[in-house]
Amino acid sequence: MTKVNHHLPSDCRPIAQILARVGDKWSILLLNVLGEETMRFKDLHRAVPGISQRMLTVTLRNLERDGLISRKVYPTIPPKVEYCLSDRGRSLRCAIVPIAQWVTDNKEGIEEAQRRFDNEFGLGQ
Repeated sequence: MTKVNHHLPSDCRPIAQILARVGDKWSILLLNVLGEETMRFKDLHRAVPGISQRMLTVTLRNLERDGLISRKVYPTIPPKVEYCLSDRGRSLRCAIVPIAQWVTDNKEGIEEAQRRFDNEFGLGQ
């Protein structure tokens, strides 16, 4: 028996937007780095190689907006700001960990398949 999809394309847009946000490279790396820790901006910047300060700021702001991280500002000079995962962020991280393990387990096979494909279609370097 064929399963009928009763979803409208408009139903998928919000889901696609959230998946695009939480599935982007920097969000996943930040969720992983934060783990169960509370970290300051500079510590996060050092812990995620290649991320610019601007991209870190934008990504943290988006994760906070989505309720995946919490930000605490201390009234000091200069202000001290700390970031940690919210309960929602921790639950997302738990969902991402098995995917990351799958990637690790399959990385070599995927790279080999890519090489074969590239060679077959003349895309190799």
